[in-house]
Amino acid sequence: MSLLHLLAIAAALFLAAVMFAVWSYGRFAKRSAGAPSHAIAPPDNPCTELDLAVAGLAEEHDGATGLAMVAGNLDAFAVRALSAREAGRSLDLMYYYWKDDLTGRLLAREVIAAADRGVHVRLLLDDINASGKDRAYQSLDAHPNIAVRLFNPSRARDPGLRRGIEMVLRAFRVNRRMHNKAWIADGRLAIVGGRNIGDAYFGASDGSNFRDVDVALIGPAVAEAVSVFDAFWNSELTMPIRALARLRKARLGRIRKSLRKLAASEAARRCVEAMAERPSLTDLLRDQLGIDWTQSVKVLSDPPDKAVGLGESRWLARTIRSVIASADSRLSITSPYFIPGPEGVSGLTALVAAGADVAVLTNSLAATDVAAVHGGYAPYRKALLEAGVRLFELQPYRRGKEMSLLGSRGASLHTKSFTVDHHTGFVGSFNFDPRSMSLNTEMGVLFVQPDLVARLTALFERETRPDFSYELALAENGALSWREEDRGRTVVHRHEPEASRTRRAVAAIVTWLPIQSQL
Repeated sequence: MSLLHLLAIAAALFLAAVMFAVWSYGRFAKRSAGAPSHAIAPPDNPCTELDLAVAGLAEEHDGATGLAMVAGNLDAFAVRALSAREAGRSLDLMYYYWKDDLTGRLLAREVIAAADRGVHVRLLLDDINASGKDRAYQSLDAHPNIAVRLFNPSRARDPGLRRGIEMVLRAFRVNRRMHNKAWIADGRLAIVGGRNIGDAYFGASDGSNFRDVDVALIGPAVAEAVSVFDAFWNSELTMPIRALARLRKARLGRIRKSLRKLAASEAARRCVEAMAERPSLTDLLRDQLGIDWTQSVKVLSDPPDKAVGLGESRWLARTIRSVIASADSRLSITSPYFIPGPEGVSGLTALVAAGADVAVLTNSLAATDVAAVHGGYAPYRKALLEAGVRLFELQPYRRGKEMSLLGSRGASLHTKSFTVDHHTGFVGSFNFDPRSMSLNTEMGVLFVQPDLVARLTALFERETRPDFSYELALAENGALSWREEDRGRTVVHRHEPEASRTRRAVAAIVTWLPIQSQL
């Protein structure tokens, strides 16, 4: 038998295995689907502490939605913890991942405490980062007021060979994830943006911390966030943890004991002190963050079916493209993973040619947490600069005095936002890369509110200063350069600044590989 025949037989067997895996998983998913449930609708008359707080903030803004930009990492932790403490009815939480670290555990403690008071908690997590954590999720799910579901889960629950084989056989679907992030309390307040739950998102990592932005919403638009959550919670792609894995023994008591011990530890003390400076949700939103009100706001999301390649006419990318194309005078994009592709380069070039100032802030190779993505971005830099697009790359270390909760100066960009002219803005989970465009589900807040756009613009201008970011330029011979300011001195780099040889090698290899659609 020839080698060609052997390869043909192997391919046929592999295709048969893939088809069987897809069929088998479909049957399993139908059997494992959870009963539909929906958010608890807020009553007409405020009754919970959070109801009363929101009513007090909104009393002079009838029919408008209030938006508070949450840029500070400690503020982002506090707004979630305080809303959990003041909730009296429901917490609906959806995240790409929830880390089992200091801040992740402290927020889990707040969620459990809310459930103990009778608050109904629905926790929806993407399954890709859930490997090996089933027992903890099952223990939470054992609480009478907590339900845990996983999006697009694997049948093989433990890390190892079976899970690896399943990921290979179901590669088309496994590669598509729920990247949405939303924290919804009592149906009155929604926090939507780029942050997952974990130390690096709240300035508590002793390594590099993310620079990120959320928007906290109060008012009518919160109902749109609730609808997005319900759509994912009741999707055929979402399954209850109790249907996926057999619970040997719930250990909620052990988790409670561990969390009490953590809350009293020296590591948690700084978080507790930070919370003491933000005594109530009302004070935090109104006095420390500031609320901007608007009638023109939408909470947008991809449909859950995007994870199986369906519903393209409703994908978020289509809306984002049309809003960006409407820019007349100014477009500012912040995206940690920025791979515009030929179509994106063409669109940004056309805006510059029409007279718009177009600027992009992304990670430098030294700052990014995914060096491979930088390899997908790098080939487009020269074309963008030649067209007149201004490019900035975040430095890996802060030159100023700003530090994290634990003293780290390491920084990595994680904000996903853009502003159009001086009136329209977007904050969400959407990266300007092929994965967000076509593979992952994403969500965000699109608004017309000049004051909030001014806040985002001020943040963009701050983070593109030469002591925060490198500004890229092209020499006459076409070579790239990176300009920064260090202690009042201008420094120009001729190669990727502060990036290790390993990072440079990874980025260079990816540049030549045909995998851009997966980045």
